[in-house]
Amino acid sequence: MSDFDDGKDDGALRTIGEVSDGLGIKPHVLRYWEQQFSLLEPLKRSGGRRYYRPSDVVMVKAINTLVNEEGYTLKGAEAVLRSSGADGLDRRQGDRRLGDRRAEGGDESGAAVRSEPMADHAVPEDLIAKLQSVRSRLARAIET
Repeated sequence: MSDFDDGKDDGALRTIGEVSDGLGIKPHVLRYWEQQFSLLEPLKRSGGRRYYRPSDVVMVKAINTLVNEEGYTLKGAEAVLRSSGADGLDRRQGDRRLGDRRAEGGDESGAAVRSEPMADHAVPEDLIAKLQSVRSRLARAIET
């Protein structure tokens, strides 16, 4: 994630301030998007402190592109993200740093959960390709 020049590993969790600075999106906008996009769910710890996983950062980038560059409404952007399969992003990346038991193979109760992690480097390109495909289909549908 070349957007961040903070010396952290690409897979590191980031605070809302770090995401805001790295992507140039105000923190209040990020908090609003969390309310509007059910797909965007950063970890929240005691005191309400937010920690964005790499997959959350990818989601924020996609939302920003759709809303601020492509001109989608918030509902339209969420529909595009859902239809592109963006809700399948691995939300558990980076949880181990906060001691979350789900990252160790279990849910909150400790029950085993099987999930195949996605490669960090494959997510952005894959998401962009899916979004472009959906955009093309929408353009063809509008023309008819």
